Amino acid sequence: MKKIHTSAIVHPEACIGNNVEIGPFSIIEKNVHIGDDCKIGSHVLIASGTSLASGCRVFKGAVLGTDPQDLKFGGEESRLEVGERVVIREFATLNRGTKDKGVTKVGSDCLIMAYVHIAHDCEIGDRVILANAVNLAGHVVIEDDAGIGGMTPVHQFVHIGSHCFIGGGFRAHKDVPPFILASGDPLGYAGLNSVGLRRKNFSSETRSLLKQVYKIIFRSGLNMNQALERVQGEFMQTKEVREVIQFIGKSQRGIIRS
Repeated sequence: MKKIHTSAIVHPEACIGNNVEIGPFSIIEKNVHIGDDCKIGSHVLIASGTSLASGCRVFKGAVLGTDPQDLKFGGEESRLEVGERVVIREFATLNRGTKDKGVTKVGSDCLIMAYVHIAHDCEIGDRVILANAVNLAGHVVIEDDAGIGGMTPVHQFVHIGSHCFIGGGFRAHKDVPPFILASGDPLGYAGLNSVGLRRKNFSSETRSLLKQVYKIIFRSGLNMNQALERVQGEFMQTKEVREVIQFIGKSQRGIIRS
């Protein structure tokens, strides 16, 4: 069963799953795949090269899979891939990839609020929440369970770690390590994301350990290499601690301030 409004324009080569609803005046181009149980609101554009997994909801005026806003884009084939049960609210815009990666990816169970922009070649993990008018430049990577407050611009190539939260209205210009709160101008460390970690059932022991680790990294006065050496030498190397060390060690843009 499909419920496609008579005013919607659906290309005959689009692949539409079972139990899909498509609202008035929406346009679904060729080479689009919409999985089972998706609901597409009114005035939505889903452009060629886009795939939505099952159970997604797309609200009025959202634009998915259009060309990258990148002067280097030469019209090459590229894709936008959206995972299962993603909610995309009003007037969000998600662009396809470029020849650099070929794809923009959004994981499963994400909430993309109104007026969010996800640029070319971004990689968004699972259960990520982007509040209203978050703007991601190209090549941004956001790991699982991260959250970004409204009106936040994120610089190209920035890497945002898992389970962190960035306060609304602040500019993310450097990498944000996992498990922390970040706020201020310039963006800096504002403590552990304790509320978020409790909600995700991290134990009190793990939260305490991470708080001690980040005290060394951001509050000891050591440079980053010295701080990481001390963390490796003095603390139990749980998977969370190893994640912090690996994230910082691989950072290309540098880490936000203390």
